[in-house]
Amino acid sequence: MSKKKQGGSSDYTAGQIQVLKGLEAVRKRPGMYIGSTSARGLHHLVYEVVDNAIDEAMAGFCELVVVTIHEGDSVTVEDDGRGIPVDIHPTEKVPGVELAMTTLHAGGKFDKNTYKVSGGLHGVGVSVVNALSESLEVEVRREGELYHQRFERGLKTKDLEKRGRAKGSGTKVTFKPDPQIFTELVYNFDVLSNRLRELAFLNKGLRIVIVDERAEKPLREEYQYEGGLAEYVTYLRGTRGPLHDKVCYFEASKPEAEIELALQYDQGFAENTHTFVNNINTHEGGTHLTGFKAALTRTINDYARRNNLFKKEDGLSGDDVREGLTCVLSVRVMEPQFEGQTKTKLGNSEVRGAVEAAVNEHLSTFLDENPRAAKNIIEKSLQAARAREAARKARDLARKKSALEGGVLPGKLADCSISDPTLCELYLVEGDSAGGSAKQGRDRSYQAILPLKGKILNVERARIDKVLSNDEIRAIITAVGAGIRDDFELGNTRYHKIIIMTDADVDGAHIRTLLLTFFFRQMPELIEAGMVYIAQPPLYRVQKGRQELYAYSDDERDEYIKRLGSKDGEAKGVNIQRYKGLGEMNPDQLWKTTMDPDTRTILQVQIEDAAIASNLFDRLMGDEVEPRREFIEKNARYVRNLDV
Repeated sequence: MSKKKQGGSSDYTAGQIQVLKGLEAVRKRPGMYIGSTSARGLHHLVYEVVDNAIDEAMAGFCELVVVTIHEGDSVTVEDDGRGIPVDIHPTEKVPGVELAMTTLHAGGKFDKNTYKVSGGLHGVGVSVVNALSESLEVEVRREGELYHQRFERGLKTKDLEKRGRAKGSGTKVTFKPDPQIFTELVYNFDVLSNRLRELAFLNKGLRIVIVDERAEKPLREEYQYEGGLAEYVTYLRGTRGPLHDKVCYFEASKPEAEIELALQYDQGFAENTHTFVNNINTHEGGTHLTGFKAALTRTINDYARRNNLFKKEDGLSGDDVREGLTCVLSVRVMEPQFEGQTKTKLGNSEVRGAVEAAVNEHLSTFLDENPRAAKNIIEKSLQAARAREAARKARDLARKKSALEGGVLPGKLADCSISDPTLCELYLVEGDSAGGSAKQGRDRSYQAILPLKGKILNVERARIDKVLSNDEIRAIITAVGAGIRDDFELGNTRYHKIIIMTDADVDGAHIRTLLLTFFFRQMPELIEAGMVYIAQPPLYRVQKGRQELYAYSDDERDEYIKRLGSKDGEAKGVNIQRYKGLGEMNPDQLWKTTMDPDTRTILQVQIEDAAIASNLFDRLMGDEVEPRREFIEKNARYVRNLDV
């Protein structure tokens, strides 16, 4: 049976579109509106148009959204909502659809009666897409008629026209990003499908389809989740075994917010909590997350004391009760206040109390109705508490010797002389041999070197006490200087560039993955701040006489061989050295190829999607072997060089 509200188009008219002015600035400063003119901004165009359809779904008028990527990277977004109004606006004297497409800050989202909640808070969406598109066409189906209008670079090329009769209602927008604006014009199917999957989870029952016509055999994915957030939690948990079979799920309606939450504990040690406001991923949390954390800790402690699971004077900390937790919290707020330009931290103080009250009530009920699950959760939390206490005692016992507590830097750290963190770099180097070369080759004023012995602990499979008892990890924590987990303070970071430098072989790749796992699980703020990098040492040295060139790929090596060879391209007299380890380079070579800011290449580590990243680390570094085997089999064909 259809859940879509019937009718409704007659009370959604052009008069409800409020105007706040201007579109010229968008083409001059596109980054202000979509973040960048690279791949991220390109994909943001699609999200802006999709958000309009999602708002219709949240209002109860839309059941299907179809996104199609065409040859040439134009995109169509079609929905079966009410259709953008086509009647004449009472003050602007143009059709509502034209107004929405050509005027910044024109939209139904400023009228509380049209959309009670909306993800596209600023209402800039579709007009910005129009301004930054080489061409845009919109079709509207309303009240039995089909309407069409075309625009180029934000300007209409013809008036809105009727194109005959049409069944149902909805909006179809087709746009082609402007090559005058964007440095990247190719859409990534996986990036778009990940966001659309997320939206389908967040909007229970909504059907979202994505089609890619560019491939020889068109790709098609369809997402629809009647279980909503409960299914999302199962998806996010991935391969980690559940601690209790039933997902704790509830919906609550409060005057301050509509609240939806799902959570489940697993056998792992990482916390995996995601929060959303009006479908916007609030990466930095905010008042809704604060309310959830406070209620979770209080409710579990209260249940344990009521049921004599520990003494009344005992208690579990927030860290203890969140170990192994996978949770999604989604709130819908009529007037959300986001902190900063990024819209990723909720500031509404009233939402904290609403979430806290809802979680207290519904989580208490879940624990009472599922005593076995409650017992398992509390036992796991107690184990986490014991591990945390053991780690604290170990630190206290070794306070004088401990770099973590005493502030004494690790003995093997070759620090830099400059004290300004914004200018300083820390190289995490695989092995003493490479560490020695790096120490000799570096610029001592701003480059610090920390050699790492062997492979660090896999934190994906270890509790905090084991993590903190690992010498290499302790050295990294101390050198960085900002703490870990809830004690992490980004402002205390001693270096604003932390560069992972490992060998270009299988062991080096493994060490790099272990380090990335550590940073992602224990210091994610470093990655979010853009402070973690991966060095790119050369694979080959190609030399003839006094000429030497460094190649970073097989293709580059072959090109250099031809360049240094004779006219007919033969490699006479050309010596090729394959670097299997950093230690094979002398200090000058290491500086010139990998450490000199004027000539080096370093890759910044970024998290496009925290949920996808968490899932990947779980697959690659978790206890389950089968998902790792599947990943290797699927991606083995992309490996060109493999030194075992």
